[in-house]
Amino acid sequence: MGSQKQFGRKLKKTRLDQKMTQVDVAVKARISTNYYARIERGEVNPSIDVFEDIVKALKVKSSKIIDFWSLLTNLVSLAVFN
Repeated sequence: MGSQKQFGRKLKKTRLDQKMTQVDVAVKARISTNYYARIERGEVNPSIDVFEDIVKALKVKSSKIIDFWSLLTNLVSLAVFN
């Protein structure tokens, strides 16, 4: 599974854990519901600003959605081996 889809699945799981709808998150993040749904489906990647707004809307830390250590490790591996 691609990282975009994994990211979307984590967002969806977090949203459901918070007992929120896509509309709830979109309104609080000041984005359209359609755009938020596309992010959850892994069709688009949000900007960092939009990601921050979504995390605030979900009332979670960004590390709950993105494993920054794994991301950094992958980036370093790409830099070293390419």
